Amino acid sequence: MIEHLHLPLIMLAALIAMASPGPATLAIAGTSMSRGRVPGLALTGGILTGSLIWSTAAAFGLAALMLSHAWVFEVVRYAGGAYLAYLAVKSARAACSAEALNTRTMNGSLFALYRKGLALHLTNPKVVLFFGSLYTMGVPHDATPAEFALIIGAIFTQSVIVNGGYALLFSAPAVTRAYIRLRRWFEGMFAVAFGLASVKIVTTRLS
Repeated sequence: MIEHLHLPLIMLAALIAMASPGPATLAIAGTSMSRGRVPGLALTGGILTGSLIWSTAAAFGLAALMLSHAWVFEVVRYAGGAYLAYLAVKSARAACSAEALNTRTMNGSLFALYRKGLALHLTNPKVVLFFGSLYTMGVPHDATPAEFALIIGAIFTQSVIVNGGYALLFSAPAVTRAYIRLRRWFEGMFAVAFGLASVKIVTTRLS
């Protein structure tokens, strides 16, 4: 059933997006650096919950639309490609900038941090477009709900590893200093990766 899914392509694109600096990763980094590992993980838990909600909504909403309107698949695919191109330009500009990494620290109890992480992700409509681009990148128009569920689970597992890893790593001062020192190189790599993903999504023909 799943042989026609481009799961490695989806997972690679998701990994690039998760690892690149954004509101969620910068909040995790800032909170972990200033408050420590446990608060960083609490914030991460809320972000992961929000990510799972958006991922599920995007997947099954897109699946329902594609069943009744085949053209929706192409619209979302090209919109997703344009969004990835935007991320490529944004990362390229950051790589050329000498400004310091602008992290964001969240305060409050552990439960408050969880709620703030959840709110941070649920109030970001760009997350839906991101997930839409992922699903149209490697999912055929006749994908089943079970195949969408497989992708949701795989992406969520990867998100736990990446975002949880950020919380753990940025709580270590030595890792934080190393990342800040190499920030522009990372941004450059993200720019190239997003650009290639954008081209891939608009040129790949899925059966």
